[in-house]
Amino acid sequence: MPRTLAILSCLLCVFVSAPVAAKEPVFDVHVHLREGEASLREYRADVAKSDLELSGAAVMWFGGPHQALQGELDKIRAGNDSVIALAAKHPELVPVATVHPYDGQAALDELTRVARQGVKMLKIHPHTQKFDAADPRTLALVRHAGTLGLIVLMDNANILPGDSERLFNLAIQAPKTKFIFAHIGGMNFRFWNMLALARTAQDFFADNIYFDISATAVLAADSPIEPEFVWTLRNVGIGQVLLGSDYPQLGLGRAVDALERLDLTAEEKAKIRSGNARKLFGR
Repeated sequence: MPRTLAILSCLLCVFVSAPVAAKEPVFDVHVHLREGEASLREYRADVAKSDLELSGAAVMWFGGPHQALQGELDKIRAGNDSVIALAAKHPELVPVATVHPYDGQAALDELTRVARQGVKMLKIHPHTQKFDAADPRTLALVRHAGTLGLIVLMDNANILPGDSERLFNLAIQAPKTKFIFAHIGGMNFRFWNMLALARTAQDFFADNIYFDISATAVLAADSPIEPEFVWTLRNVGIGQVLLGSDYPQLGLGRAVDALERLDLTAEEKAKIRSGNARKLFGR
C-alpha cells in the first residue's frame, strides 16, 4: 500500500507540474468594428474574457446601423479609408472594404483604389445593401475583384428566397474569384452538400467557394441537426471552412465553444479555428 501511494504521489506531481498546453490561436474572419478603435478595444476585451489567443481578424466598418447603400460614394470611401487605417496600426487585422454593385464604374474604381492600398477582401450584403446577387452589375464587380486578387465575402444567411442558389450561380460565373459565403446558408446549409457532386462535373466548378460558419454553428452544436451540419462541413470540404463570430452580434467565445462541441476531429477543428484562414490570407 505505501508503495502504491508513493507511485500515485509521483504521478500526481508530474501531472500538476506539467505545463498546460497553449491554446491554439483563433482567426476570426467575420468582425464588425463599426466605431474603429473603440470597437476594437471592446472586441479585444470580449476575446480576452473567453481566454482566447487571436491570431488574426478580418474586420469591416459596415453592418447593422452602418450601411453602404447605392450612391453613398463619399461615405463608402471614408469608411474604407477608416478600416484601412485601423489595420495599418494593428497588423493582426485584415481590412475588409465594401462598395455597392449598382454604382457601376465608380464601384469598380473604388475597388481598384483599395486594392492598391493592400485590401484583400470585399464584403457585400445583398439583403442590407438592397441589391440582387443575380444582377449583371454584381457579376461585373466580383469578376473585377478576382482580377485584383480580392476575396469576396457575401452574406449567406438565406434571408432572401433563393439566396444560396444565386450565390452558387455567381461563383460558377466568376471562377477566378474566391468567395466566402458567411453563415454557410443558415438553416438552409443542406443546399451546399451539392458541392460534393459539383466537383465531379468536369470543367464546371472551380472550387472557389469557402464558408464561414458564424452564427449557424452556434445553432447547430448539440442540436438535433448537428450530425447533418457536420456531414455538410465534410461534404463542402473541411479545408474550405472558416471560423467567424459575426461580432458584435455574437462573440468569438460563443463561436469557438460551438466549434469545440461539434463532433469533428481535433485536426478538423484546428483547420477551422485558424489553419484554413491563415492559408487563404497568406499568413
